[in-house]
Amino acid sequence: MSKEVIETTQPGKFMNANGINIYYEAFGSGQTVIFLHGSMGTGEVWKPYIPILSQNFNLILPDARGHGKTENPDGEINLHQLADDLAAFIDALELNRPVLCGWSMGGDLGLDVAIRYPDKIGGLIVGGVTHRISETYFVSLTAMWLDGPGQINFERAEENIPQLVALWKTVHTQSPDHWKELVTQMSYELVDPKLPSDEDLKQIAVPTLIIWGDRDQFLPVEDAVALYRLIPDSQLAVVPNADHFVSRTRVALFADLVKGFLSSL
Repeated sequence: MSKEVIETTQPGKFMNANGINIYYEAFGSGQTVIFLHGSMGTGEVWKPYIPILSQNFNLILPDARGHGKTENPDGEINLHQLADDLAAFIDALELNRPVLCGWSMGGDLGLDVAIRYPDKIGGLIVGGVTHRISETYFVSLTAMWLDGPGQINFERAEENIPQLVALWKTVHTQSPDHWKELVTQMSYELVDPKLPSDEDLKQIAVPTLIIWGDRDQFLPVEDAVALYRLIPDSQLAVVPNADHFVSRTRVALFADLVKGFLSSL
């Protein structure tokens, strides 16, 4: 399979896969690990891991469809579509069963690939995933900005999560109001997520590490335990005094967990 790589003036490149140009950056050499960001994020969120992990591993940091510099000509985004993109991306780069490391939506994406494209990957690291939904989850989204599918209260978002909105404006710049377009497109998946069934999770065949903050404000640690009991070849690490953003706030510890898991494969 030939590679169609489009060079850019940015530090990274674009790879055409599944009909779209996916932006990514790559660092280091060795076993390949694809880092998958959360909803409204970009591959930039994983940059703190480069100096820690790139000496031993090949780190690939893509922007998901519609996020950052990756295009989205279809005007909609759902989890299965993102998984199709990632499977095609793996093929286009001719990667040999890379490990996926995904947080929040990136973890959801990792699970979906492991279920629907089991032969594409060799391992899985996930955390903060929504394999089941609680009332707390919806209350949190409503409090921040979400009134319903396609219904975003931008004024409330700028008032309640100003730091996140400022970040979104900085990293989602394909058009002047691209962040508003993106959060509207993502709202459909957030309101009605494509959750894996228990039977789906029981079929995951690759070694899996689940990492969770014990104080996750959106998804209780009991969800992590349930996930651990459903996925056959899984390990569970609960990080003390850590919330939903543990992959950003506890980088050294998270990186140690990743290294330990990768060394066991």
